[in-house]
Order: sequence, then C-alpha cells, then structure tokens
Amino acid sequence: MTDHRPSPPEPEDCLVHSRVSRYKGGTLIAEGVPDDATHRKRLASGGYLPGWCPRCEFPVLHVHDYVERRPRGELDLPLVIRVVRYICASPACKATWRILPAFLPRHLWHRWRSVERATLAPVPAPSPSAKAVPKRTVTRWQERLASSARQLVLLLAACYGTVLETIARCTGLDATRMELVDVHARQAEMPLGRRLGDLGALVHRLERGIRLM
Repeated sequence: MTDHRPSPPEPEDCLVHSRVSRYKGGTLIAEGVPDDATHRKRLASGGYLPGWCPRCEFPVLHVHDYVERRPRGELDLPLVIRVVRYICASPACKATWRILPAFLPRHLWHRWRSVERATLAPVPAPSPSAKAVPKRTVTRWQERLASSARQLVLLLAACYGTVLETIARCTGLDATRMELVDVHARQAEMPLGRRLGDLGALVHRLERGIRLM
C-alpha cells in the first residue's frame, strides 16, 4: 500500500493461533462442497473419506461418529446438518478428523453466505423467512474484516509460483482482511456468496487453525 494510512488493528487472538502441533486430529474443510445438496450427496456416498490420515499418513480411516451443526439464518438449510468424523485406523495414532463442508464456518453460527451478505456487497437477497442477523454480530464480523491481514498475506506469499503469491503481492502487508477478500475474489474469480467461504477454507488448508474471521 502506498497511501501511508494508519495500519489496521491486529486481529483477535482466536483468529491467528495455529493448531497444527497442539491437537491430535482436528477439522478438515471440504473445499468442493459449496452447498447443502452437495454435502448430502457426499455424505451419503462416503465421498468425504480422506485418502490418508493428515497426522501420520496412515492409508486407512474409519467412520468414528457424526456430529451436528445447527446453522442460523435462512430457512433453506435444514435445522440440523450432520457432519462426519473419521478416525485413523493406526493403533499408534487414532487421530479423529471432522470433515466440514465449505459453506459452514468452523467457529461461526451462521453459514458463510449469511456472513457475506451482512458484511460485503452485493449478494442476492435472503428469502423472506430469513432471520435477521443481530447488529452486534454484524459489527463483530465487520471489525474482524477490518483487522490486519498480514499473517494471511504471508501465508499466501509462501506459496511461490502460484496465483496465491500474486494475490499476496497485490494485497500488500498493510492490507485489511476485507481488502484481502476483495483481491482474492478478483484473482480467483470467486462467485458471489463464496468470497468468504472459499478464502476461509484456503487459509485453513495452508495453516490449520488460522481463521479468516
């Protein structure tokens, strides 16, 4: 950035702490699952099964259990969304992995599309029966997007020779997370409704536990 504006505030601690070395197992985000219909098909067919354990690379995992997510907002989603967890079959590992569809944030009650509608523009209007997001919640989301993207930009910059490096270079170290979202959406040609979810999933893949919001 060349306008010499004040640096954006640092993000909350919960957004920047990696969990790769602290936990046995964790969450994997299925980046090719943008909606509930795709999620249900993948769940029914066993298509979420990882090819190997991300912790120890053992090639066999089994279904461990199913957990529930109850997203708030539009009523075009089921009240309860089942999410599968797998367990590594290696006796020395036994790590468990929750597979989360890309349209659900890891630590937010609303789906990404609802978050994007409340913080970015334009996004198609919600259904008439959609519940309004509380102003306090929207303010918190906006504050997170207004915070520094430095750590995220450095993550992207480490991917030398890819479009991610180009995104990092265009964004700059003094950008906000909102600006990073905008640059990524343009460079990666993200459709409306997926600008936050796709970048959030990408950040998690590069450094598990780091959060966009």
